[in-house]
Amino acid sequence: MIKGNVLIADDDAAIRTVLNQALARAGYMPRATGNAAALWRWISQGEGDLVITDVVMPDENAFDLLPRIKKLRPELPVIVMSAQNTLMTAITAAEKGAYEYLPKPFDLKEVISVVGRALSEPKGPARPGPQSSQEDLPLIGRSPAMQEIYRAIARLMQTDLTVMITGESGTGKELVARALHDFGKRKNRSFVAINMAAIPKELIESELFGHEKGAFTGAQSRSIGRFEQADGGTLFLDEIGDMPMDAQTRLLRVLQEGEYTTVGGRTPIKTDVRIIAATNRDLQQQISQGLFREDLYYRLNVVPLRLPPLRDRSEDIGDLVHHFLAITQKQGLQEKSFDKDALDRLRRYHWPGNVRELENLVQRVVALYPQETITAELIENELTSNIPSPFVDGQNSEIELSEFVEQHLSNYFSEFGDQLPPVGLYNRVLKKIEYPLIITTLAATRGNQIKAAELLGLNRNTLRKKIRDLEIEIVKSSR
Repeated sequence: MIKGNVLIADDDAAIRTVLNQALARAGYMPRATGNAAALWRWISQGEGDLVITDVVMPDENAFDLLPRIKKLRPELPVIVMSAQNTLMTAITAAEKGAYEYLPKPFDLKEVISVVGRALSEPKGPARPGPQSSQEDLPLIGRSPAMQEIYRAIARLMQTDLTVMITGESGTGKELVARALHDFGKRKNRSFVAINMAAIPKELIESELFGHEKGAFTGAQSRSIGRFEQADGGTLFLDEIGDMPMDAQTRLLRVLQEGEYTTVGGRTPIKTDVRIIAATNRDLQQQISQGLFREDLYYRLNVVPLRLPPLRDRSEDIGDLVHHFLAITQKQGLQEKSFDKDALDRLRRYHWPGNVRELENLVQRVVALYPQETITAELIENELTSNIPSPFVDGQNSEIELSEFVEQHLSNYFSEFGDQLPPVGLYNRVLKKIEYPLIITTLAATRGNQIKAAELLGLNRNTLRKKIRDLEIEIVKSSR
């Protein structure tokens, strides 16, 4: 029994052959062509129950053809494939009304699965989203791990579903939240972000919901909260695992009832916001410890998105470096490039600070080294073992530094099992912190030790001694 007729359009003969054979074995009737003109002719004649097409065709781009297909046969599902595996490809496919976007190289089992799902679902016209012309992509990478994120964003951008983004520090959780907003139906309204870890716990409820005059000592006038600021738009709750229990209870009511009251207020206020939350903590563990409400977790975790650490997508490092180099040029720094060996060395590094650490490193070497080409030797000088880049300029720097020290000590003690480690622990941890702190401060001052000492609050001679003891090589920028 034939499950359905599938039209295939791809200018690569090998891909047409592979898809033909796989679909035929799965019980479908495939018909393939190498150009868009033949595909359009078949569709116009009423052929096919489903279309699989490459984006770039010899005679026409599939994204230009898709609107005509959806106008003529709105019920016909179209699966788009592309080797141009960027976030914009996935976004455009969704905007043009494609049923699904599959990056090349594709997995045949996934193709067959998507075809089966598309043909079994009730037929109905696809609903394209608003067009977007943003050129500066918020997310960079062509790895399979990032393709899954792109496809998820494309599926979610036209919904109001609550999304929980998890991942290690520095993986780009806020960038994903912004992409969901900027490419979604709320993009013309406000995107408001609040970092729970950066606000004193006693002020979080006021920050979120606002307060009335006289609600507490110092409340001299009414103040609106983040929910009111984000009305009609998106509220991004970063580091949600740091939210105190009282605020969690109030947030749960908002998610359940769609309304809230200000601190000190009595009149319920209706709210229309899309909630996106993010954390680098294990919320399930926090629930078991009584630190996070289980019912709130399930309200927030409607659609979970886990961002991969950079070490799991090292093939993206070349694209990321190119992106960060372009940023340094816009900042007025000298044009630089990384040679092949330097990029290879970066790909072998474990990146505990993830993309944020890579960005810091690129900025540092561009500022510190006069060479136009960054070599593997220069990179080796920067990549000291197991030392993440410091967080000296963020709002939650003390928290992230504390997390680093705790993690380092936990790993260090675990190496010795039930035995105590050797003495000298204070100096060991101090060195771990001092080295990246001094390196990055010197990078910010382009090697000027006098300015660096002022920023650090150290005597100049003390800084020089630390530079000597830590064997830090100073290379002044030529700019």
